[in-house]
Amino acid sequence: MTATLLTINTGSSSLKAALYPLDSEDKPLVSMQVSRIALAGGRMRIEDADGATLLDQEADLPDHASAVRELLAWVGRRGLDGDLRAVGHRVVHGGSRYVEPQRITAALVDAIQEMVPIDPDHLPQALAAIREVERAYPEVPQIACFDTAFHRHMPRIAQLYALPLRFAEAGVIRYGFHGLSYEYVMQELRRIDPAAAAGRVIIAHLGNGASMAAVRDGVGVDTTMGFTPTGGLMMGTRSGDLDPGVLLYLLREQGLSVDSLGDLVNQEAGLLGVSGISADMRDLLDREAADAAAATAVELFCYQARKFLGALAAVLGGLDTLVFTAGIGENAAAVRQRICAGFDFLGIDLDGRANESNAPVISSGGSRVVVRVMKTDEDLMIARHTRSLVLQGG
Repeated sequence: MTATLLTINTGSSSLKAALYPLDSEDKPLVSMQVSRIALAGGRMRIEDADGATLLDQEADLPDHASAVRELLAWVGRRGLDGDLRAVGHRVVHGGSRYVEPQRITAALVDAIQEMVPIDPDHLPQALAAIREVERAYPEVPQIACFDTAFHRHMPRIAQLYALPLRFAEAGVIRYGFHGLSYEYVMQELRRIDPAAAAGRVIIAHLGNGASMAAVRDGVGVDTTMGFTPTGGLMMGTRSGDLDPGVLLYLLREQGLSVDSLGDLVNQEAGLLGVSGISADMRDLLDREAADAAAATAVELFCYQARKFLGALAAVLGGLDTLVFTAGIGENAAAVRQRICAGFDFLGIDLDGRANESNAPVISSGGSRVVVRVMKTDEDLMIARHTRSLVLQGG
């Protein structure tokens, strides 16, 4: 029987899981996904190692705990958990304390619970998954892989807000997120071009959640997200950075409650809010020629990304490699072109045909900056961390 490990990656209304062989990290034996959890039109899809569909059915599930139960039940019915050695979880927020993956204990669960007010849109779901696995497999070790860990080596000045320092001492700092994605991309870049990985790199993780990070000598030195995953670049439904006065105005003058303001900036803003149509960049690109609001949403997203790209290049003192990753970054050639437009002074020159075909390298031969399109894989990064701790007996 093949020894295996399971990865679980919870989103705000989705869940991804994968079963990997313990002694190999090439690709999962089974990939599982549940979408639209607690929403109408939920769906569960499971594929084998070759991408063949094993299950594709409606699944209107009320919460993440029930989604995990359904997936674990399917795994059990197939007999795939006979030699399950570990379960690794993506945990979005690790605060300032957790800088590397950790074995999950009761004390760690309590520590994550204390951070729920910082990230109420992700941490409760991760905790629900951890508890369901504990109930199903009480003897199987679980590992927490923190999305903030990659950024914990940023210079202190890059972590601070312009607030009295007592707030920083209380944990109100810029943490950064999407760290598992950045870590995976940097590992792959180191594999294919070690010299580039040791240089000045900006990674644009552009998906429904979007952020960018500056990396020097393989270490993250700045990023666009801050105290929570709501900050930085506008996203599918999140506002990104706002003037704090806007929030005060909405509370005082527009009569929004704290909860309704939270819903606004996390679920009703971004591409969806500006366009009034969709949070999906593909929909907006299809409609922008005929819909002014869709066009504005796309333009604003690209404008903000250009602005952050310039800022992060300034932090690095120049740029050697730009990497686009995640759903938009990997697939939306038009968005990549608009973000890179006007950066000839920085040394960015795209090859139009390569960009349109989503080629691995989309910069021209004469470009001083190498521009890459790289597929990210947070689940595989979780598997690598989990496997490492298990094999070390950690």
